[in-house]
Amino acid sequence: MISKTQVKLSSMQTIETSTVKLLCLLTFALISGCSKALLIDTQAIPGGINSNFVDEYPAYSSDGRYLAFTSDRRGHRDVFLYDLQERNLVPLPNLNRRNSSQDRPSLSKNGRYIVYVSTERGKSDIFLYDRTKQKSELLSANIKGSATNPTINGDGSKVAFQASQLGQWKIVIVTRKTEESIN
Repeated sequence: MISKTQVKLSSMQTIETSTVKLLCLLTFALISGCSKALLIDTQAIPGGINSNFVDEYPAYSSDGRYLAFTSDRRGHRDVFLYDLQERNLVPLPNLNRRNSSQDRPSLSKNGRYIVYVSTERGKSDIFLYDRTKQKSELLSANIKGSATNPTINGDGSKVAFQASQLGQWKIVIVTRKTEESIN
């Protein structure tokens, strides 16, 4: 409950404290360029998605069911997948490897395919993980330099990423056949 405490101003006028608080909030919103954003309540998702380690680079599947992200919770960089409907982490057998880091995931529409950056070959490469087959496929095999920032289309048939070759960054698009793209 807001108290009805009175505040004396320099001109000897008085205003209720609740009015002063409202004016301060509005002034802050105008100065910072914020509007409705101040009234949005953010929430951490319970059930294992957040840890006491670095959890970052979240990516939704476009159907809204899955959220992929990276975390240092196992002592090295790994990709995790959270099922927002079941409210639990989904196992990703054969994706994360101990002697390398996996980072910056992107998901296909239904979350079957995950593209990510891996240092498995001693440099940054792009891999695609198929959750149904539980296998990863190297997509940047012909790239001599580093690759980063992968993104995947809805059915998993196209993957785009940045690749550094001869000191210049270029966009690479890989087209692949998937069961979804054939149907």
